[in-house]
Amino acid sequence: MNKYILPVASALFLGGLLVSWVTHGTGVVVNDPARNISIPETLTVPLQVQAAYNDETMFFRYRWPADRPGIFHDVLVYQDGAWQVRGNAVPGSNPDGLHEDRVAMMLDDGSVPEFGRYGGYITIGAGLAGLTDEAPEEVTKYLPATRNRLGAWDDMAPEDVQARLREAGYFLDLWHWRGGRSNPTGYSDDQNIGIERAGDGGQSSYGTNWDKESSQPNVMFNPEVTGFAALRWDDIMAGRVTQDQAYALTPEVSAPFDADRAWQNGDVIPRRTLRQPDGSRADITAPGKGRWADGYWDVTLARALDTGAPQDDKILRDLGMYDVGFAIHRNATGGRWHYVSLPQRLGLGREADITAAHFSGPQPQWGDAWTDVTLFYPGQVTWPLLNSKAHAGAERIAEGVPVRFRHTPEQLTNYGIEVEFTDQIRRQWLLTILAGVVLIAGFGVALNRTVSATKGA
Repeated sequence: MNKYILPVASALFLGGLLVSWVTHGTGVVVNDPARNISIPETLTVPLQVQAAYNDETMFFRYRWPADRPGIFHDVLVYQDGAWQVRGNAVPGSNPDGLHEDRVAMMLDDGSVPEFGRYGGYITIGAGLAGLTDEAPEEVTKYLPATRNRLGAWDDMAPEDVQARLREAGYFLDLWHWRGGRSNPTGYSDDQNIGIERAGDGGQSSYGTNWDKESSQPNVMFNPEVTGFAALRWDDIMAGRVTQDQAYALTPEVSAPFDADRAWQNGDVIPRRTLRQPDGSRADITAPGKGRWADGYWDVTLARALDTGAPQDDKILRDLGMYDVGFAIHRNATGGRWHYVSLPQRLGLGREADITAAHFSGPQPQWGDAWTDVTLFYPGQVTWPLLNSKAHAGAERIAEGVPVRFRHTPEQLTNYGIEVEFTDQIRRQWLLTILAGVVLIAGFGVALNRTVSATKGA
C-alpha cells in the first residue's frame, strides 16, 4: 500500500497545479445577453459642462466624445415586400449602430435629500427593466419613498401619500435630450422621476410612424422638398447621412406614405415622426440644436428659471443651490447601458462644483472654462442592494455619508461589474481555493514520503 502513496500524492500535486493553471486568469467577465449583461469596453467617459443664466432663462452646455453621431433611434427598412424594424434596444450596443445618442440631467432643489448624497443610485430600484432579475412587467426609475417597502417594486405607496410627496417636491426634474427624437425639432424632452420616469404634462416631440392595419409607415419623406422619399440603408451604415441633410421626419419634410411607390430593397424611413411638443413637456429647448463634429457632441439646453409648473419642474432662483447628476448614451446604447456621474452641486451665482454665471442679454457668451465630470458605467447596483447586508458600506449610507466621500468613479464602475458577476466570482474563488488545498496536500504528502524514504535508506 505504501508504494502507492507517493504516486497518488504526486498525482494530487500535479492535478492541483493543473487546475490552478487552467482556472487562474481565465476571467469571469463575459457578456451574456440572456442575463442582460453587456460590459462596455470603455468604463469611464469625460463630460464637460458649462452653466449660465440671465434674469429669466437657465442654460446648460454639454460636450462629450462619441465616435459617430447617433441621430437615428429606430427605422423601417424595406425588404422583399415588407417593412422591417431595425434599431431596437438590446443589452449593450445595437448591432446595426442604430439607437440615438442622449444626454440627461437630473436636477433637485433639496427636496430629495438622498439624491445630493447618492445621486442616481437612489432611482435604481428592484425589478428595473434591463437588470438580470428584471420584473415581469416594465419598471422604470423610481424614488424609494414611492414604495411601501424597500426592494418591493410593485408595493406602491397609497395615492394620497403619492400626492402629498409630489406636493412636497419629492421628485427629480429630468432634462432628457435625444439625438433622434427631440434634437431635430430644437427641443429636449422634459421629464421627471417620482413613482416612475414619466414625461411632464403635454405632448412629447415624437410619435410612432406605423399603421398597424396596413403594416406600413404612415408618412415618408416628401420628394418635392427633399428630393427623395426614403433614405438608403447603405448610406446610413456608411455614415453618409449627416445632420446637414433631411434625416428626420419633421413636419416640413414629411408627406403621406405612398404604398404604390416603387419601393426598393434597402429603402429606409424613420420609425419616429417628429412634431412640435406642447405643455410642460415643451419647456426645454435646444438653441441652435445639438451638433456633432470631430468626434464630439456639443449640446446647449435652455429653460425658464420658473416654468410655472412646480409639480413638473424644479424652479430655479438667483443664488440658489441645487443638486445635479448627469448621464449619456452613446455607441447605439439604450436602457441602463449608459454612463452616469456622481452627484454634483450647482450654484446659481454661487461657488459650487458647477457655478452658473449670471449674464445680461438673450444668449450666454460661452468661454473656454468647463467643469470636467467623469462618467462611469454603473453596472447593476440597486438602491436596495446598497442598503442591504451584502454591501459593506450600508452602515455608512444609514449614517448619511455621501458616496463621493468614500468612492471614486473608477472604484464604482469596478464595483458595478463585480455585482454583475457575483456568482461567477464566488465560484472562481472556490475553485482556486480547492486547487490550492489539493496542491498543498499533495505537496505535503509527497514531501513527507520522500523524507521518510530517504531516512529509511
